[in-house]
Amino acid sequence: MQIKLVILDRDGTINRASDEFVKSPEEWHPLPGALEGISRLNHAGFHVVLATNQSGLGRGLFDMASLNAVHAHMLKSLAAAGGRIDAIFYCPHAPSEGCACRKPAPGLLQQIQERYGIDLKGVPYVGDSLRDMQAAHSAGCAPHMVLTGRHPDLQAPSFPIGFPPDTQVHADLGAFVDHLLGDATDRDKTP
Repeated sequence: MQIKLVILDRDGTINRASDEFVKSPEEWHPLPGALEGISRLNHAGFHVVLATNQSGLGRGLFDMASLNAVHAHMLKSLAAAGGRIDAIFYCPHAPSEGCACRKPAPGLLQQIQERYGIDLKGVPYVGDSLRDMQAAHSAGCAPHMVLTGRHPDLQAPSFPIGFPPDTQVHADLGAFVDHLLGDATDRDKTP
């Protein structure tokens, strides 16, 4: 039996994005309803995994201790809301390094696939940017765009060039969770 998995981006999806990067726990601020949404996923039996570009490491804007402190703060805040993230996959490279893990490349998602030993076909990937949707599409995930980050005015079906045509758009992470759990409830009712 395949596990129920949801993959999330971090900045702009779970917490407010910053052009200055999130470099400390004090700069990490959850978006309204995001922590509760993750908790709802967990309570519905979903494993939640993060896939996030953290080029601030490669750019020298913060170090591993700072990134770990941000993630520890995020996980503690999430636990207080009754939720958890099972694993965090991140790309530490600057854009100029040409790695295979920086989204829009699918490397982070391939790492998740290897770790969990599952096919990612149809696994929801939720993010706030074109590169998130491109990575999701390349890895076979179902791309779900939230409007809480880099593209607040995006509306289907008139996506800009480059967006996968199967991208689904949600106001925020809570709306995505409503959508996913509504679909799961509907499937459970099917005879």
